[in-house]
Amino acid sequence: MSPTSTFVDARRELPSLTGAVEKRVLLWLAARTPAWINSDHLTALGLLAMLAAGAAYALAGAQPAWLLAVNALLAVNWLGDSLDGTLARYRGRSRPRYGFYVDHMADMVGALGLLGGLALSGFMSPAVAVAVLVAYYLLNLHIYLATHTQGVFRIAYARLGGTELRILLALGNLVLFFVPAVAVLGRSVLLFDAAGVLAAAGLILTTALAVARTTRALYRLERLD
Repeated sequence: MSPTSTFVDARRELPSLTGAVEKRVLLWLAARTPAWINSDHLTALGLLAMLAAGAAYALAGAQPAWLLAVNALLAVNWLGDSLDGTLARYRGRSRPRYGFYVDHMADMVGALGLLGGLALSGFMSPAVAVAVLVAYYLLNLHIYLATHTQGVFRIAYARLGGTELRILLALGNLVLFFVPAVAVLGRSVLLFDAAGVLAAAGLILTTALAVARTTRALYRLERLD
C-alpha cells in the first residue's frame, strides 16, 4: 500500500454498541444539513464544543450546575465530530488525508481541553487527569499507526467508541452532581479520581492488547525467510 493511498483505501470499522443506529442517524442528518454548512464547519464546531466543555468543567468546581452545560456541550461535540466525515462522504466531497489529519488533531486538542478543565475543577486531581490523557493519546497513537500500516481504521474497542464514551461521561456527570466523592477501602476518594484511574487502566490494557495483536499480524504479513 503506497503512502498516497493509505487513507483512501482504509476500511472503516465501528463495532460499537451504538454504531448501527448512529450511522443511520448521521445519514439522516447529512441529508438535511443546509448547503452552506460544510464538513470544516462541523469539525470546528466539535472542537469548540469540547474546549467549551473543558471551560464548563472548570466553572463547575464552584457551581456544579455547570456540569449540565458540560453534558449539553458533549452532545454538540458529538454532532460536529461525528457528522463532519459523514457529510463529506454523502456529498461526494471527501478529502481523506486532509479530513483524517484535521479531524483527529482536533480530537487531540479537544481531549486536552476537556481534561485540563477537569483538573482545574477540583473534581479530578491533576495527576489522574494527566494519566487519563496520556492513556487516551497512547490508544489513539496505536489507532493511527494501525490505520497507516494495515489499511483498517478501527474506531471502537470492546464495543466502546467515541459515542459510548461521551454517554458514559455524561452519566458520570449526573452522578457527580450529587456524589462528588466515594469511599474506597475506608477512605474518601473523589468520584472522578476513582473513575479516572479505572479509565486509564482500561485504556492502557486495551492499547497493550491491540498493539500485541497488530504486531503479530504485521509480523506474519512480512515474515522473513
